[in-house]
Amino acid sequence: MRSSFIALSCALALTAQVARAEEEAAPITVPITVLATGSETAIDQTGQAIGVLTAEDLQRLQGPDLVRVVEHLPGVAFARTGGPGSQTSLFVRGANSEHVLVLVDGVRLNDVSSPKGANDFATLQTGGLGSVELLRGSNSVIWGSEAIGGVLAVTSRELNGVEANAEGGTHASFSGNAVAGISNARGALTLNGGYDRTDGVSAARSGTEAEGYEQWRVGGTGRFEVVPGLSVVATARYARSHSDMDGYAPPLYTFGDTLEYQITRQFTARGGLRYRSTLLDLDAGYAFSDTRRDTYDGGAGDILEYGYAGRSQRAELTGRLRLPEHFALDFGADSERQTLPREGSASPRSRLNSVHALLGWYGDRAELAAGLRYDDHNQYGDAWTFGANASVRLAANLRLRASYGEGFRAPTLFELYDPTYGNVAYQSLGIDPLRPERSRSYDAGLEWGSRDRVFAAISVFRRDTRNLIEFFSCYGVSTPACDAANIAGFGFGGIYYNASRARAEGVELEWSAKPSANLAVGMNATFLRARDRSKGTFTYDKDLPRRPFATVTGSIDWKTPLTGLSLGADLRFRSESFNDRANATKLEGGMITDLRASYAILPSLELYGRVENLFDAYVPTVADYNTWGRAAFAGVRVRY
Repeated sequence: MRSSFIALSCALALTAQVARAEEEAAPITVPITVLATGSETAIDQTGQAIGVLTAEDLQRLQGPDLVRVVEHLPGVAFARTGGPGSQTSLFVRGANSEHVLVLVDGVRLNDVSSPKGANDFATLQTGGLGSVELLRGSNSVIWGSEAIGGVLAVTSRELNGVEANAEGGTHASFSGNAVAGISNARGALTLNGGYDRTDGVSAARSGTEAEGYEQWRVGGTGRFEVVPGLSVVATARYARSHSDMDGYAPPLYTFGDTLEYQITRQFTARGGLRYRSTLLDLDAGYAFSDTRRDTYDGGAGDILEYGYAGRSQRAELTGRLRLPEHFALDFGADSERQTLPREGSASPRSRLNSVHALLGWYGDRAELAAGLRYDDHNQYGDAWTFGANASVRLAANLRLRASYGEGFRAPTLFELYDPTYGNVAYQSLGIDPLRPERSRSYDAGLEWGSRDRVFAAISVFRRDTRNLIEFFSCYGVSTPACDAANIAGFGFGGIYYNASRARAEGVELEWSAKPSANLAVGMNATFLRARDRSKGTFTYDKDLPRRPFATVTGSIDWKTPLTGLSLGADLRFRSESFNDRANATKLEGGMITDLRASYAILPSLELYGRVENLFDAYVPTVADYNTWGRAAFAGVRVRY
């Protein structure tokens, strides 16, 4: 496999040299993003590190697994407890999964019901998506809480017509998706739906019983121009997932096969108004998100073991004011209310009110922007956040960019109000109130070329995070706080408190080339050191869990001389890492090779297929858990 990786690297270098000598006549397409400023901005007019995958990229790479696709962007690693559909965490530049804000059609998807508020990325599939954008680095000035490590935004497709695909393969897997819509200058309405299922593999490495996964989902987006410049916009999404799990069964309570399973229901919706003019843009809306997770034992009585529910309601206003002399002011205000619904007792609630402003100058050869955000939380008080970024064109096709961003994450309702573990219950025993987690992120990069011809980039980054909220278990431990908790009747659970610091720093490389209309190659690599910086602890200066030092993704796509036939290959490498904070358990690294093919029989009919993990490599991301081995899939796509 190492020789395959070296061969691909050499091929990429040779292709880039060939492409550098060619002059393309086609116009350059610059991706547009909203992640940098909250308003539509060309990606080359911001100093922040942002990657974009289009609908064409998603179809070219194939498959329903969003994480497998996002690995084609730099700075990304993941941890998964089994095959697709298992609990999945996404790390961006070494940040915790709860430090990555997730947006689905502009609605925050982070799970209010979970202890850390992190989104389970296994519940997100590629079906019906039009784009995936990833901002790497802190940007809480625009996006507020959770945006310590980055922001991942997925957007549904807007379609004028009908498109559907279905595929099947190994482990009795099936994926089917359909999108239908109408669109014109006045308005658009698009509906999408999908179904995925697989028998899967055993989650436990030692297990023999496969853990299956099933998801139904439906969604839609719409816009209608009431009068010139003023439109009504709306979006909604519902997904129901069933995931089998392994666990710790009595009497020995060792990790292995169990009958447990989890049902997850997610509903998100947003409605609002959009105003566009030459001077002012405004977006006002109300967003709603509801997540419910129920875990059952799977036995004869199918007993509900535990369930969690979380709800978020958010009113928001954002806008851009275009000022003279190339200046623009991006601004916004929002109010979010989170709730943990409980039967028979008061439901914990929190409220976070925020305002922000970002003043930018966008010239012909340079851009500069700086902004502030103010947040007021009903539990921990207020917080200020600052951010700035700049971009300078040093020469033709050569750009220098840099950014500084601050991030914060408000304590979750679980961390604050859980009756057994919540910090608020322990404050009467002398435990300090939780403070928001804070970060400072530094980033600089040099980019050459254009993304649709020949492109190369190098980025260096560093992020320091403090006030990290940790869980201290009181099981079998005698401390003043734990002893007081037991006397007070809280049990021997544990305590959430601000305990640690972390630092992540590294280098990212990007390289892509299209030496001809029929050939495209690309590669990205990230070299990361993510370490614990909590002085006085036994984990000081040790690697953070499950963060590989090196991750590399390479791809090649070729439109063959046979009309309609395209071939592709992907290589995904991750180095070894550690499973735990003590760095006692090592996770071996390795390389996974995928092959892809598609054949357009007609403009409206396409056959496609792929082989994932061609050499059946075992590259664990969580100790004692299985991974998806070699698997083959074939499908059909129709358009009308």
